[in-house]
Amino acid sequence: MMFSVINSADLHPARIPGYDGGPLTYQAGLLDEPHFWLGHLYSCVQSEEAEELLFGADYDAAGDFQRRLWERAEWPTFTVPLAADHRLHVVYRTFTDDAGTDYLLHHPDWDRAELLARDDGHFMGPGLSWPELVSAADNALPGGSTTDPHARLLLLLPAFGDDEVPDDAVARLADALRARTSVEDPGPLAAVLLEDQGAPGPARWTSAERGFSVNDGAYSFRNPANSFALSAGRLDRVANALAP
Repeated sequence: MMFSVINSADLHPARIPGYDGGPLTYQAGLLDEPHFWLGHLYSCVQSEEAEELLFGADYDAAGDFQRRLWERAEWPTFTVPLAADHRLHVVYRTFTDDAGTDYLLHHPDWDRAELLARDDGHFMGPGLSWPELVSAADNALPGGSTTDPHARLLLLLPAFGDDEVPDDAVARLADALRARTSVEDPGPLAAVLLEDQGAPGPARWTSAERGFSVNDGAYSFRNPANSFALSAGRLDRVANALAP
């Protein structure tokens, strides 16, 4: 398969069309901080068991790290390149009264980015199926915040929701947790994270009449039955951009 070469500067824009806020700052170094991941994955935790497995003895240190992160004036932003010049942006929205993490899909030819998921008190999602998540993690395209598939998988995990994951999904997620975090039991944690799947929960993915992927999530922009869903044309281009 042929991929076009993307200028790395194009993958780190000062603003994302159709998305207000910022300033956006691209801080790939945060991905090397184990405590960053504990806070990033916290919204995927839906039980006391999962919380204990995630934080262990690092609860206080992880909390301090996250407080400093959310107190920044700038908005930490990360990018995962996709095929055909598409890119996924993960933006930490550090508004004092409206903090959260936004997952956006964009292409230079689009007039605005598409919001796939929102991780905050008014959560929206899921925005990615398991095959789409793994495809984005594994494509190895350069120019984004990281080419490491483990980091990419964890970075995009809060936007994921799928009621059909393959048998090897737990092992795949456990490998990422083992590589990028300091959790003591990555296998059990991976199992419970895939069972809980964050605030929106799992969704069933199917094909619409026009052939593009949609889901039945009650809070998903990719569920055409929702009043706030993307239009059919926008659902189509999102699905094509994310297609494994």
